[in-house]
Amino acid sequence: MLYLDHAATSPVRPEVIEAMRPFLTSVYGNPSSHHTVGEAASDALEWARSRVAAALGMRAAEVIFTSGGTEANNLAVKGIVLAALAEDPTRRQLVTTPIEHESILQSADYLHRVHDVQVTTVPVDAHGAVSISEAEAAMDAEPTALLSFGHANNEVGTVQDAAVLIAAARTRGVPVHVDAVQSAGWLDLRALGSDAVSIAGHKLGTPKGIGALGVRSRVPLEPLLHGGGQERGRRSGTENVAGAVGLATALDLAEAERVATAAAVAATTAQFIAAVLDAVPQATLTGSPEGRLPNLASFTFTGTSGEAVLLELERRGVVSSSGSACAAGSDEPSPVLLALGIEPEIAQTSVRFTFGRAPLPDGSAERVAALVSASVAAVTGP
Repeated sequence: MLYLDHAATSPVRPEVIEAMRPFLTSVYGNPSSHHTVGEAASDALEWARSRVAAALGMRAAEVIFTSGGTEANNLAVKGIVLAALAEDPTRRQLVTTPIEHESILQSADYLHRVHDVQVTTVPVDAHGAVSISEAEAAMDAEPTALLSFGHANNEVGTVQDAAVLIAAARTRGVPVHVDAVQSAGWLDLRALGSDAVSIAGHKLGTPKGIGALGVRSRVPLEPLLHGGGQERGRRSGTENVAGAVGLATALDLAEAERVATAAAVAATTAQFIAAVLDAVPQATLTGSPEGRLPNLASFTFTGTSGEAVLLELERRGVVSSSGSACAAGSDEPSPVLLALGIEPEIAQTSVRFTFGRAPLPDGSAERVAALVSASVAAVTGP
């Protein structure tokens, strides 16, 4: 089996398992406990916090461990906007885009329904790039509590011009949250300079259930979970020490390998894209042809059903997906593809392939493209 759904989740790295093992067995204390067992766990937690902070370009005190990317995005969007409203009730606007992960869009919907926050979604072009001028116009039109956008889209792979968006917000005094769940380990997060950054461990090689949100100390944040005041009062609940150590280890490994791995995987992805477009006449690449994640290739196959193509691919030993795993099972066309201007019936033919960090044998891109061609042909018939 060839697993090409790493954007949904990646296998746990052996080094991560080994790093976590002591904190699942012998070093099992509660990091809030004031005895030697608890202090050993606390020391490990703070080591993990410092390593995650280094990868995000932040200070250790600015890192909050969460249960994953969804919680990190919820905490960023709701926490920053609610804190801004408490300070200045006129700052009622949240600016985002229509192609964000549901954890951002549903948080925005909650803020609108319950707290009367004005949610402005700025458009994207046919490749999924955010309109800079529209984002600037939105922030100029109303007092804005937050600009929130994804560093790289999880369905089509388009990488946003984050530096320009962040600079535009900064000149207007607007905090910025960047969802880096897909880009962590592939792109340099230290160079972002954003006010808040979300990541998820299971995209990097940790078990599911650990993530982090980095938030600059100057940015007020209203906690969503109240209780014992862990994570400096910003996220109560006994911390997942083993998960935090695993996340720090995975990030360290990814950062050490990032430049070489991203270049190698990007070359394989480019070969695969070219081979699919050459072998399948009805294939259309979605997302930016060049400004995309190194490991992601997504297509529509006119005249097919994306789900039928996926089943044919799995029968031939290739596992991929039709888009975001969080929307799996939905019969509706992807909102991301609709926002790119793709017709609903075409959007329902989409298939996403995401490569992992391990190198593939020479010729793999072409062999997989041939399997894609055979699967599409089996669905469309003679």
